Amino acid sequence: MKDLYIDGKLVIGVDHGYGNMKTRNTVFKSGVKKYSEDPAIATNVLQLDGMYYVIGESHKVFIANKNADDDYYILTLAAVAKELELRGLRSADVILAVGLPLHWMSKQKDSFRDYLMRSREVSYRYCGQYYHIRICDVAIYPQGYAAIAASLQDYKGVHMLADIGNGTMNTLVITNGRPVSDKKYTDKIGVHECVKKIMNEVQAECGKIPDESVIEDFLISGTSEVSERIQAVMHREAVKYTEMIFDKLSEYEYDSELVKLHIIGGGGCLIRNFGKYDTSSVEIIEDICATAKGYEEIYNAQHILRKGA
Repeated sequence: MKDLYIDGKLVIGVDHGYGNMKTRNTVFKSGVKKYSEDPAIATNVLQLDGMYYVIGESHKVFIANKNADDDYYILTLAAVAKELELRGLRSADVILAVGLPLHWMSKQKDSFRDYLMRSREVSYRYCGQYYHIRICDVAIYPQGYAAIAASLQDYKGVHMLADIGNGTMNTLVITNGRPVSDKKYTDKIGVHECVKKIMNEVQAECGKIPDESVIEDFLISGTSEVSERIQAVMHREAVKYTEMIFDKLSEYEYDSELVKLHIIGGGGCLIRNFGKYDTSSVEIIEDICATAKGYEEIYNAQHILRKGA
């Protein structure tokens, strides 16, 4: 396990996805359900200020502003607890390295930082364990971009980054290792759009309503323990979704003969399983935790630069 301490403070990268929360070492669904009493049969329960929050039983619905409710704050505390648990810690001074969609950075950066630092010291329980943390700093970076930042010196020519999450796709054009500031885009065409379309089409054609988990497993693996008839519908709609993704990228001047495409996020498995693309010009970054790791690496690199200045 890689630990990054700066001046005695543990740096924890957290990728706040609509589908999943990711840290360097953990992945869990972004759902939060709030209760005034301890839920009897739930397992992943976070207790804070007399309230109980069940974590990870569903996905977070899309909201354009991530500090619009308390969910991502609660999910952040759960993410920190998971990282501390892996280290056998119950208390720590932490630095949060997080991100926002590319197109929303300028407007939401300050408010999201204030949101995560609403309480500098927090005591809570998670999965039956007591935790006490002090949030010493929150650094915010462009979502997705962090996953490739360390490799930019190798990006000669024109490249395009597509971060396909559950709620959005964030796209960035990079020329000779430099992000192009006026060529960054955020579109609400995340994987959940594909899941909804499959659910609707299966219901319309087969008279069945598959559970979301069945569809998600199919998109990840390319197969499922359902009838061939239902699989055929799911496969057809997944192919249509990947075609829509490439159509959108083409609007942003993606051309497989001129541009190297890098795909990260949960949508990468759909492209791999159902997309038609030139494997020599498309890289699918399989590590779903790559962005969270990237946040930590960027923070560390900036700290080294500040010390050397």
